[in-house]
Amino acid sequence: MKLLNRITGLALTFAVAVSVLAGCKASEEAVNVRVGSLSGPTTIGIANMMDENSDIENSSYEFTVATMPDEIAASLNSGDLDIALIPANLAATLYNRTEGGIRVIDINTYGVLYCLSTDSDIQSVGSLAGRTVITTGQGATPEYAINYLLEQYGITDCTLDFKTEGAEVIASLQQDPDQIAILPQPAATAAMAQVEGLGIAFSLDDEWNGVTSDSRLVTGVTVVRTEFLEQHPEAVSNFLADHSNSVNEANSNVEHTADLIVNLGIVGAAPIAQRAIPLCNVVCVTGEEMKTDLQGYLETLYEANPQSVGGALPGDDFYYVG
Repeated sequence: MKLLNRITGLALTFAVAVSVLAGCKASEEAVNVRVGSLSGPTTIGIANMMDENSDIENSSYEFTVATMPDEIAASLNSGDLDIALIPANLAATLYNRTEGGIRVIDINTYGVLYCLSTDSDIQSVGSLAGRTVITTGQGATPEYAINYLLEQYGITDCTLDFKTEGAEVIASLQQDPDQIAILPQPAATAAMAQVEGLGIAFSLDDEWNGVTSDSRLVTGVTVVRTEFLEQHPEAVSNFLADHSNSVNEANSNVEHTADLIVNLGIVGAAPIAQRAIPLCNVVCVTGEEMKTDLQGYLETLYEANPQSVGGALPGDDFYYVG
């Protein structure tokens, strides 16, 4: 009888433990993760997560798509967002501004910037000497990346004419197709569809890789509030798994993903989206590879202009390698 009571007691203890663990897991899975992204390539990578018909359902997500990085930054600072997909240099700036309040969990896009021209003589950054280039992204990745490449090529007489958004650049090209432009995808593909004779002169990603072996041109990264990561590590782990699956779906099922980003208002027409997605370098790079590529990129920016990364390079705790 004593043996039976002991076995019964152990069984009850085990059952309670399983129940508690199951309750913890259910609670963790039920966490509502508020995710912010910008209307562009970074959102393409999570478009399949945002699809209500998707099989991706590890966690409960609430998505916000903004047009300006400052909107996302403000929501992170206020605690209204938990995870955000933002420009790489902005992530470093926010880390410094919040004294370690955010951490990077993955790289979501490599180089998405393309030089567009109707002039076949424009084939590299070296071709921009003495030229005026219309572009977007003043104070963000486009400006810093272009200036770095101009410096590497020894070009001192190229003028950058910044516009507010891609639509303004496209309108300017329609008025004067002979202008040279640098645009991110998918705006670059949209421009080529609307301006006769306009084509890709070169990729800034290729140019970057041609002048440095110490870094990659990292356009976008995914960050998490440090407090949220500490409180809900499993939710962050689930997000990374879902993000990776969504990126794989975007790159392998372009037609379906194109329809999704048209519905999200990122691109105006599915044929343009289908041509643009393969040029967007959408990825989900984590761990030590993420740290190596991003660290090298930020060091390059810092050497050129410390304020581009918030005045100081982030510490090792900035990189969440799992």
